Amino acid sequence: MPEKAKEEAIDPEEAFIAAIASCHMMTFLTVAEKQRFSVESYADEAIGTLGKLENGRTAVTDVVLKPKIVFSGGNQPTPELLAKMHKLAHKHCFIANSVTTNITVESD
Repeated sequence: MPEKAKEEAIDPEEAFIAAIASCHMMTFLTVAEKQRFSVESYADEAIGTLGKLENGRTAVTDVVLKPKIVFSGGNQPTPELLAKMHKLAHKHCFIANSVTTNITVESD
């Protein structure tokens, strides 16, 4: 592969982790909107772990989502409600439902 093509190539592990993070974000934003919360900003620094499965094959075994969410206006979720919103987003994220990767959410 030519050097320029290598430099522009997308790392498949990063793309996989980004797809999980993006799906969680989009689903979370829908959950927030339905509960009448206004999200000003949402940023995530997701981290994935490449490891071995029991059968010896390599896979992204774990992904930790670390969303930083800023809500605008006076309607702010409690920490308990925020955790519930993340659980709903995870439950309804089609990518999370499509993979065997262990996905956890660490939010403020």
